[in-house]
Amino acid sequence: MDFQAYADRSNLPASEAMRVAALLEMDGPEGFSDVQLALTVSRGLRARSAHALARLLGTNRIVGPVIPEATLRRARRAGKSLSREHSERLYEVGRVVDAVSCAFHGDRNAIEDFLNRPHPLLEGSTPLDLARSSSAGADAVVSLIRRAEAGMAV
Repeated sequence: MDFQAYADRSNLPASEAMRVAALLEMDGPEGFSDVQLALTVSRGLRARSAHALARLLGTNRIVGPVIPEATLRRARRAGKSLSREHSERLYEVGRVVDAVSCAFHGDRNAIEDFLNRPHPLLEGSTPLDLARSSSAGADAVVSLIRRAEAGMAV
């Protein structure tokens, strides 16, 4: 799935779990539930999930900061799943990308600008950096987006 898919929300999967699974190009049932998504992430995502995010955001924003290039290359060559830690980090970034993409209706420029500009309510961090730092960082970014969608000043 790409940013353009978010332009018309009527064509998007209804649940966050299904949208994040599509963003990360995850194998599985057509309609991922929250539990199925959690189990898949805990077992380890495939290397293509990292490549999918890298295509959306740029390789240098995923390969290196989220998952080391050598680790990604080894997993791809061996056909093995990524570690739980790397899978969770990819999931958290995917969750943030989904929330931002919904908020900005797939507008690539607005999405990239938001993700890469320091934000005062994130103590000067960029949303992407905070999302890559930890699950708590991703939660802070998603919370900021939800507040903005609810009409609160952000």
